[in-house]
Amino acid sequence: MTTTPEMTCIEIAKPGDPDVLVPATRPKPKADFGEVVIKVAAVGVNGPDLMQRKGLYPPPKGASDLLGLEVAGTIAEIGDGVSNWTVGDPICGLTNGGGYAEFVAVNASHCLPIPAGLNVINAASLPETYFTIWSNIFMTARLLPDEVYLVHGGAGGLGTTSIQLAKAFGATVVATDSPTERCVICTELGADRVIDYNKEDFVDVVRDEFGSAQVILDIVGGPYIERNIKAARHDARIVQLAFAMGSKVEVNLMPVMLKRLTYTGSTLRSRPDAYKTRVAKELWTKVWPLFEDGTLKPVVNTTLPLAQAPEAHALMERAGHAGKIVLTT
Repeated sequence: MTTTPEMTCIEIAKPGDPDVLVPATRPKPKADFGEVVIKVAAVGVNGPDLMQRKGLYPPPKGASDLLGLEVAGTIAEIGDGVSNWTVGDPICGLTNGGGYAEFVAVNASHCLPIPAGLNVINAASLPETYFTIWSNIFMTARLLPDEVYLVHGGAGGLGTTSIQLAKAFGATVVATDSPTERCVICTELGADRVIDYNKEDFVDVVRDEFGSAQVILDIVGGPYIERNIKAARHDARIVQLAFAMGSKVEVNLMPVMLKRLTYTGSTLRSRPDAYKTRVAKELWTKVWPLFEDGTLKPVVNTTLPLAQAPEAHALMERAGHAGKIVLTT
Protein backbone atom coordinates (compact mmCIF):
# COMPACT_ATOMS: atom_id res chain seq x y z
CA MET A 1 0.00 0.00 0.00
CA THR A 2 1.39 3.38 -1.06
CA THR A 3 1.09 6.21 1.42
CA THR A 4 0.78 9.84 0.36
CA PRO A 5 3.71 11.97 1.55
CA GLU A 6 2.69 14.54 4.13
CA MET A 7 3.96 17.92 5.24
CA THR A 8 3.46 20.28 8.13
CA CYS A 9 1.68 23.59 7.60
CA ILE A 10 -0.20 26.34 9.42
CA GLU A 11 -4.00 26.36 9.09
CA ILE A 12 -6.71 28.84 10.03
CA ALA A 13 -8.81 26.98 12.62
CA LYS A 14 -11.57 29.59 12.23
CA PRO A 15 -11.66 33.28 11.32
CA GLY A 16 -10.33 35.41 14.14
CA ASP A 17 -7.32 36.75 15.99
CA PRO A 18 -3.73 35.52 15.40
CA ASP A 19 -4.17 32.59 17.81
CA VAL A 20 -6.48 30.85 15.30
CA LEU A 21 -3.35 29.94 13.32
CA VAL A 22 -2.53 26.36 14.29
CA PRO A 23 -0.06 23.66 13.14
CA ALA A 24 -1.50 20.90 10.96
CA THR A 25 -0.51 18.06 8.64
CA ARG A 26 -1.58 17.87 5.01
CA PRO A 27 -0.67 15.88 1.91
CA LYS A 28 2.39 17.22 0.12
CA PRO A 29 1.29 18.95 -3.12
CA LYS A 30 2.17 17.59 -6.55
CA ALA A 31 3.25 19.63 -9.54
CA ASP A 32 0.48 19.91 -12.14
CA PHE A 33 1.11 21.01 -15.72
CA GLY A 34 3.13 24.22 -15.77
CA GLU A 35 3.91 24.10 -12.05
CA VAL A 36 6.90 23.51 -9.82
CA VAL A 37 6.79 22.33 -6.22
CA ILE A 38 9.00 24.46 -4.02
CA LYS A 39 10.53 23.14 -0.81
CA VAL A 40 9.84 26.22 1.26
CA ALA A 41 12.69 27.68 3.27
CA ALA A 42 11.04 31.03 3.98
CA VAL A 43 7.68 32.72 3.42
CA GLY A 44 6.81 36.41 3.57
CA VAL A 45 3.96 37.73 5.72
CA ASN A 46 1.67 40.24 4.02
CA GLY A 47 -1.48 42.26 4.65
CA PRO A 48 -3.72 39.88 2.67
CA ASP A 49 -2.66 37.07 5.04
CA LEU A 50 -4.09 39.02 7.95
CA MET A 51 -7.30 39.80 6.10
CA GLN A 52 -7.80 36.18 5.07
CA ARG A 53 -7.20 35.02 8.64
CA LYS A 54 -9.99 37.34 9.77
CA GLY A 55 -12.35 35.98 7.11
CA LEU A 56 -12.30 39.25 5.12
CA TYR A 57 -10.34 38.10 2.06
CA PRO A 58 -11.38 34.63 0.87
CA PRO A 59 -9.02 32.86 -1.55
CA PRO A 60 -10.04 32.73 -5.21
CA LYS A 61 -11.84 29.64 -6.47
CA GLY A 62 -9.41 26.75 -6.80
CA ALA A 63 -6.68 28.37 -4.70
CA SER A 64 -5.21 26.89 -1.53
CA ASP A 65 -6.93 27.93 1.68
CA LEU A 66 -3.52 28.13 3.37
CA LEU A 67 -1.92 31.53 3.86
CA GLY A 68 1.32 32.58 2.23
CA LEU A 69 1.56 34.48 -1.06
CA GLU A 70 5.35 34.59 -1.51
CA VAL A 71 8.03 32.00 -0.79
CA ALA A 72 11.67 31.18 -1.38
CA GLY A 73 13.44 27.84 -1.33
CA THR A 74 14.50 25.17 -3.80
CA ILE A 75 12.65 23.28 -6.51
CA ALA A 76 11.59 19.82 -5.31
CA GLU A 77 9.52 18.72 -8.32
CA ILE A 78 8.83 19.91 -11.86
CA GLY A 79 5.54 19.41 -13.68
CA ASP A 80 4.99 18.71 -17.36
CA GLY A 81 5.40 21.70 -19.62
CA VAL A 82 8.14 23.32 -17.50
CA SER A 83 11.49 23.57 -19.26
CA ASN A 84 13.33 26.53 -17.74
CA TRP A 85 13.83 25.18 -14.22
CA THR A 86 15.72 22.21 -12.73
CA VAL A 87 15.17 20.29 -9.50
CA GLY A 88 17.37 21.87 -6.84
CA ASP A 89 17.35 25.38 -8.35
CA PRO A 90 17.11 28.18 -5.76
CA ILE A 91 13.89 30.04 -6.48
CA CYS A 92 11.39 32.55 -5.18
CA GLY A 93 7.83 32.83 -6.35
CA LEU A 94 4.43 34.43 -6.13
CA THR A 95 1.95 31.79 -4.98
CA ASN A 96 -1.81 31.66 -5.14
CA GLY A 97 -1.80 30.68 -1.46
CA GLY A 98 -0.25 27.77 0.38
CA GLY A 99 3.08 29.27 1.40
CA TYR A 100 2.70 28.62 5.15
CA ALA A 101 3.86 25.04 4.62
CA GLU A 102 6.91 22.88 3.98
CA PHE A 103 6.03 22.55 0.28
CA VAL A 104 3.90 24.56 -2.13
CA ALA A 105 2.95 24.15 -5.79
CA VAL A 106 3.49 27.33 -7.80
CA ASN A 107 2.92 28.36 -11.41
CA ALA A 108 6.43 28.15 -12.85
CA SER A 109 5.95 31.35 -14.84
CA HIS A 110 5.32 33.27 -11.60
CA CYS A 111 8.75 32.31 -10.23
CA LEU A 112 12.08 34.10 -10.35
CA PRO A 113 15.63 33.07 -9.51
CA ILE A 114 16.99 34.20 -6.17
CA PRO A 115 19.20 37.19 -7.05
CA ALA A 116 22.92 36.63 -6.58
CA GLY A 117 24.03 37.64 -3.11
CA LEU A 118 20.61 37.28 -1.46
CA ASN A 119 19.67 34.53 0.99
CA VAL A 120 16.30 32.77 1.10
CA ILE A 121 14.99 35.04 3.85
CA ASN A 122 15.63 38.16 1.79
CA ALA A 123 14.30 36.48 -1.35
CA ALA A 124 11.04 35.47 0.36
CA SER A 125 10.33 39.14 1.09
CA LEU A 126 10.35 40.13 -2.58
CA PRO A 127 7.62 38.61 -4.80
CA GLU A 128 4.37 39.98 -3.34
CA THR A 129 5.55 43.56 -2.92
CA TYR A 130 7.60 43.75 -6.12
CA PHE A 131 4.82 42.23 -8.25
CA THR A 132 2.40 44.68 -6.60
CA ILE A 133 4.48 47.84 -6.96
CA TRP A 134 5.74 47.09 -10.45
CA SER A 135 2.28 46.26 -11.79
CA ASN A 136 0.50 49.19 -10.15
CA ILE A 137 3.05 52.00 -10.18
CA PHE A 138 4.99 51.24 -13.35
CA MET A 139 2.62 49.26 -15.57
CA THR A 140 -0.70 50.91 -14.65
CA ALA A 141 0.20 54.37 -13.30
CA ARG A 142 3.20 54.54 -15.64
CA LEU A 143 5.52 56.46 -13.33
CA LEU A 144 8.09 58.28 -15.47
CA PRO A 145 11.59 59.60 -14.75
CA ASP A 146 11.56 63.07 -13.15
CA GLU A 147 7.93 62.76 -12.04
CA VAL A 148 7.03 63.47 -8.41
CA TYR A 149 5.96 60.28 -6.62
CA LEU A 150 4.19 60.49 -3.24
CA VAL A 151 4.06 57.28 -1.21
CA HIS A 152 2.29 56.93 2.13
CA GLY A 153 3.65 54.51 4.73
CA GLY A 154 7.13 54.71 3.27
CA ALA A 155 8.76 52.43 5.85
CA GLY A 156 6.28 49.58 5.38
CA GLY A 157 6.65 46.61 3.06
CA LEU A 158 5.11 48.30 0.02
CA GLY A 159 6.70 51.62 0.89
CA THR A 160 10.28 50.40 1.19
CA THR A 161 9.90 48.62 -2.13
CA SER A 162 8.33 51.55 -3.95
CA ILE A 163 10.81 54.15 -2.67
CA GLN A 164 13.72 52.12 -3.99
CA LEU A 165 12.08 51.27 -7.32
CA ALA A 166 10.91 54.82 -7.97
CA LYS A 167 14.37 56.23 -7.25
CA ALA A 168 16.04 53.55 -9.37
CA PHE A 169 13.92 54.60 -12.34
CA GLY A 170 14.52 58.31 -11.92
CA ALA A 171 11.51 59.68 -10.03
CA THR A 172 11.53 62.30 -7.27
CA VAL A 173 10.23 60.49 -4.19
CA VAL A 174 8.27 62.06 -1.34
CA ALA A 175 7.38 59.67 1.50
CA THR A 176 5.15 60.06 4.55
CA ASP A 177 5.51 58.14 7.80
CA SER A 178 5.96 58.49 11.57
CA PRO A 179 7.65 58.38 14.09
CA THR A 180 11.16 59.69 13.43
CA GLU A 181 12.74 56.23 13.29
CA ARG A 182 10.54 55.23 10.37
CA CYS A 183 11.17 58.53 8.62
CA VAL A 184 14.92 57.92 8.88
CA ILE A 185 14.49 54.57 7.12
CA CYS A 186 12.71 56.31 4.24
CA THR A 187 15.60 58.75 3.91
CA GLU A 188 18.16 55.95 4.00
CA LEU A 189 16.31 54.18 1.19
CA GLY A 190 16.61 57.25 -1.01
CA ALA A 191 13.47 59.35 -0.51
CA ASP A 192 14.13 62.96 -1.56
CA ARG A 193 11.77 64.34 1.07
CA VAL A 194 10.24 62.59 4.08
CA ILE A 195 7.19 64.03 5.81
CA ASP A 196 6.40 63.11 9.41
CA TYR A 197 2.61 63.19 9.18
CA ASN A 198 2.36 64.06 12.88
CA LYS A 199 4.39 67.22 12.33
CA GLU A 200 3.64 68.42 8.79
CA ASP A 201 0.72 68.45 6.37
CA PHE A 202 1.73 66.41 3.35
CA VAL A 203 -0.66 68.36 1.10
CA ASP A 204 1.07 71.66 1.90
CA VAL A 205 4.57 70.19 1.58
CA VAL A 206 3.93 68.48 -1.74
CA ARG A 207 2.21 71.53 -3.21
CA ASP A 208 4.70 74.12 -1.95
CA GLU A 209 7.96 72.23 -2.47
CA PHE A 210 7.20 70.06 -5.50
CA GLY A 211 4.30 71.66 -7.33
CA SER A 212 2.06 68.69 -6.40
CA ALA A 213 2.50 64.97 -7.16
CA GLN A 214 2.05 63.13 -10.45
CA VAL A 215 1.73 59.63 -8.98
CA ILE A 216 0.44 58.84 -5.47
CA LEU A 217 0.42 55.47 -3.69
CA ASP A 218 -2.04 55.31 -0.79
CA ILE A 219 -2.51 52.52 1.74
CA VAL A 220 -4.36 54.68 4.28
CA GLY A 221 -7.71 55.54 2.70
CA GLY A 222 -10.29 57.33 4.83
CA PRO A 223 -9.47 61.05 5.12
CA TYR A 224 -6.36 60.63 2.97
CA ILE A 225 -8.47 60.11 -0.15
CA GLU A 226 -9.61 63.73 -0.37
CA ARG A 227 -6.18 64.99 0.71
CA ASN A 228 -4.50 62.94 -2.03
CA ILE A 229 -6.77 64.60 -4.58
CA LYS A 230 -5.67 68.00 -3.23
CA ALA A 231 -2.00 66.99 -3.43
CA ALA A 232 -2.30 65.70 -7.00
CA ARG A 233 -1.12 67.60 -10.05
CA HIS A 234 -3.21 67.81 -13.22
CA ASP A 235 -3.27 64.44 -15.04
CA ALA A 236 -1.95 62.68 -11.93
CA ARG A 237 -2.52 59.00 -11.19
CA ILE A 238 -3.60 57.88 -7.70
CA VAL A 239 -3.23 54.21 -6.75
CA GLN A 240 -5.17 52.76 -3.79
CA LEU A 241 -3.74 49.48 -2.46
CA ALA A 242 -5.14 49.38 1.09
CA PHE A 243 -7.31 51.42 3.43
CA ALA A 244 -6.01 51.32 7.00
CA MET A 245 -8.28 54.23 7.99
CA GLY A 246 -11.37 53.08 6.16
CA SER A 247 -12.67 52.17 2.72
CA LYS A 248 -15.74 54.42 2.74
CA VAL A 249 -15.59 58.19 2.48
CA GLU A 250 -17.59 61.07 1.00
CA VAL A 251 -15.52 62.93 -1.58
CA ASN A 252 -16.08 65.92 -3.83
CA LEU A 253 -15.45 64.56 -7.33
CA MET A 254 -15.24 67.96 -9.01
CA PRO A 255 -11.43 68.24 -8.50
CA VAL A 256 -11.02 64.77 -10.02
CA MET A 257 -12.73 66.03 -13.16
CA LEU A 258 -11.03 69.42 -13.25
CA LYS A 259 -7.57 67.91 -12.74
CA ARG A 260 -8.25 64.98 -15.10
CA LEU A 261 -7.13 62.53 -12.41
CA THR A 262 -6.94 58.77 -12.80
CA TYR A 263 -7.90 56.91 -9.61
CA THR A 264 -7.20 53.18 -9.61
CA GLY A 265 -6.61 50.23 -7.33
CA SER A 266 -6.24 46.49 -7.50
CA THR A 267 -5.69 43.22 -5.72
CA LEU A 268 -2.97 40.93 -7.05
CA ARG A 269 -4.11 37.44 -6.11
CA SER A 270 -7.17 37.42 -8.35
CA ARG A 271 -5.36 38.71 -11.46
CA PRO A 272 -5.18 36.24 -14.39
CA ASP A 273 -2.15 33.96 -14.61
CA ALA A 274 -1.16 35.52 -17.93
CA TYR A 275 -0.98 38.96 -16.32
CA LYS A 276 1.20 37.70 -13.46
CA THR A 277 3.44 35.99 -16.01
CA ARG A 278 3.88 39.31 -17.80
CA VAL A 279 4.78 41.02 -14.52
CA ALA A 280 7.29 38.27 -13.68
CA LYS A 281 9.00 38.64 -17.06
CA GLU A 282 9.33 42.39 -16.64
CA LEU A 283 10.71 42.00 -13.12
CA TRP A 284 13.24 39.43 -14.31
CA THR A 285 14.59 41.64 -17.10
CA LYS A 286 14.18 45.16 -15.69
CA VAL A 287 14.32 44.85 -11.89
CA TRP A 288 16.22 41.71 -10.83
CA PRO A 289 19.56 43.00 -12.23
CA LEU A 290 19.25 45.94 -9.83
CA PHE A 291 19.55 43.56 -6.87
CA GLU A 292 22.72 42.10 -8.28
CA ASP A 293 24.39 45.51 -8.71
CA GLY A 294 23.27 46.67 -5.24
CA THR A 295 20.79 49.33 -6.37
CA LEU A 296 17.91 47.52 -4.65
CA LYS A 297 18.05 45.96 -1.19
CA PRO A 298 15.43 43.84 0.62
CA VAL A 299 14.23 45.31 3.91
CA VAL A 300 13.45 42.52 6.38
CA ASN A 301 12.50 43.57 9.89
CA THR A 302 11.84 40.30 11.72
CA THR A 303 12.37 36.59 11.09
CA LEU A 304 10.43 33.95 13.04
CA PRO A 305 9.91 30.18 12.71
CA LEU A 306 6.76 29.14 10.84
CA ALA A 307 5.32 27.75 14.08
CA GLN A 308 5.32 31.32 15.42
CA ALA A 309 2.98 32.59 12.69
CA PRO A 310 0.56 33.90 15.36
CA GLU A 311 3.33 36.07 16.81
CA ALA A 312 4.23 37.32 13.33
CA HIS A 313 0.62 38.33 12.65
CA ALA A 314 0.35 40.06 16.03
CA LEU A 315 3.55 41.99 15.31
CA MET A 316 2.29 43.07 11.91
CA GLU A 317 -1.04 44.21 13.34
CA ARG A 318 0.76 46.47 15.81
CA ALA A 319 2.01 48.30 12.69
CA GLY A 320 5.17 49.63 14.33
CA HIS A 321 7.69 47.59 12.35
CA ALA A 322 9.52 48.74 9.23
CA GLY A 323 10.00 46.47 6.24
CA LYS A 324 8.88 42.86 5.95
CA ILE A 325 8.26 39.98 8.36
CA VAL A 326 9.45 36.56 7.19
CA LEU A 327 8.71 33.07 8.53
CA THR A 328 11.20 30.21 8.15
CA THR A 329 10.51 26.47 7.96
